[in-house]
Amino acid sequence: MVAAYPAQMTQLAITGHRGLSAELEAEIDRMIRAAVAESGDVGGVSCLADGADAVFAQAVLDAGGALVAVLPAVRYRESLPEDYRPVYDRLLAQAAKVVQLPFVTPDPHAYMEAGKRMVDESDALLAVWDGQPGRGPGGTADVVAYARSRGVPVTVLWPEGAIR
Repeated sequence: MVAAYPAQMTQLAITGHRGLSAELEAEIDRMIRAAVAESGDVGGVSCLADGADAVFAQAVLDAGGALVAVLPAVRYRESLPEDYRPVYDRLLAQAAKVVQLPFVTPDPHAYMEAGKRMVDESDALLAVWDGQPGRGPGGTADVVAYARSRGVPVTVLWPEGAIR
C-alpha cells in the first residue's frame, strides 16, 4: 500500500550524483538513512534517477514516509540505464504523488526545472554532492545553488576523501 502524503510531514528533496561505485553508494546509503531518521516524520521528493535519488527514495519508503516523484520528461525512463529501470518502476509504483513535467525528452533544461520543482515543494534539500562544479547544466551543483538562492536549507552528504 502506498502511503498518503500528509502536509504535516517534513518534506525533504534530494539531488545528487549518479554512477556511484558500489562502495560509495553503500556509504551514501548510510548517510541518507541517518539524515532521514533525524528528520522524523518525513516525506521525500525525488526524480528517482539511479544513484542518490533512488537510495533516498528507498530510505524514505523504508522509514514509512511518503514519496513524491518528479519526472523531468515524458521519455525520462528511456534515458535511465536499462538495468536500473526495474528499480525505477518499483519506486515509481510506490510514489504517493507523481508530478510529470511537460517536457518530452530529458535534457539539461528539463532536469533543472525538475530540480527547481523538487526544491519548491520541500522544506530542505539533501545534496549528495562532492562540492565540485557541475559537469553540465541542470545537475547537482545547479540545484544546490537554486535551493540556497531560495533560502531552502541544504545539507551536503559526501564521505570525507571520497572521489566520484
